Amino acid sequence: QVQLVESGGGLVQAGGSLRLSCAASGRTFSSYHIGWFRQAPGKEREFVAAINSIGGNSYYVDSVKGRFTISRDNAKNTVYLQMNSLKPEDTGVYYCNAVRNLYATGGPIGSWGQGTQVTVSS
Repeated sequence: QVQLVESGGGLVQAGGSLRLSCAASGRTFSSYHIGWFRQAPGKEREFVAAINSIGGNSYYVDSVKGRFTISRDNAKNTVYLQMNSLKPEDTGVYYCNAVRNLYATGGPIGSWGQGTQVTVSS
């Protein structure tokens, strides 16, 4: 099973950018589709975006489409989430996890990591 560690969060003003990283251990990383999820204070965790195992296809929920870009570098065992034009409603803890498909149907495959905090001030 692949182990994932998120990093790159921080405090940014509305309109700013951040790039999150999801670093994996394990030799089977390139076999997995990977998704990003987030959990805002007082809300349930929600799916944000996913990328397929070879990086050729991706999917975004409507609220981040056109602002976020998911990518991966299988040679570095890392998935990225470039977040531009950030809004206060993007605030939350961001997690990555293996998923069954680009729509994260059935939820994540693995266990949750600690996530990385993103705070967008207005």
